[in-house]
Amino acid sequence: MLNRFAPLVPLALVTLLFGCATTGPVSQQQVQQQPVTAQVLTKSSVQATFEEELNTEAELQDFASSKPYQLPALADNILERGMSLIGTRYRFGGTSENTGFDCSGFIGYLFREEAGLNLPRSTREMINVKAPLVARNNLKPGDLLFFSTNGRGRVSHAGIYLGDDQFIHSSSRRSGGVRIDKLGDRYWSKTFIEAKRALAMAPAATTLSRN
Repeated sequence: MLNRFAPLVPLALVTLLFGCATTGPVSQQQVQQQPVTAQVLTKSSVQATFEEELNTEAELQDFASSKPYQLPALADNILERGMSLIGTRYRFGGTSENTGFDCSGFIGYLFREEAGLNLPRSTREMINVKAPLVARNNLKPGDLLFFSTNGRGRVSHAGIYLGDDQFIHSSSRRSGGVRIDKLGDRYWSKTFIEAKRALAMAPAATTLSRN
């Protein structure tokens, strides 16, 4: 699947990118002007973080060991449908291919239509779904990616990982709506927050894992 998608990736990124909050990239000058707040890590907070990471890894391991592991098939369906929608216009609050999509509307549409999974409507709610967290070096096609594109450290944009360091998303009106970008690009790498394997919650995944 990944080899099929790779030739469609743009070789250059549009310089002005917008998230679902329709806010552009933060300039270097703005970044430099923001005060740096030191974080004091107590022994208890470090221990809590370590335990959370262990629990997340254990959860992923348990899910991945189920027989048969069918998430790649679900991801294929979602991503193939998403690829067919490249170029669909961006529309704030949009949830259909006829009217256009915003970022969370695009994700919600694909997961509902292709995996039978109803995700929360907004990125702020979507990032809090009870799905396994995924480390950036362990991403698989179909994983949800969350970004802070407004410079405030809060989630404001989301996309779906394709593989090979690429993701598909409804970016903005100015950048052409549904498109593919590289996670390793400086802008997206800097604004990336976390990833979640929402497909683990899909009814189809649960049914297939029992067969």
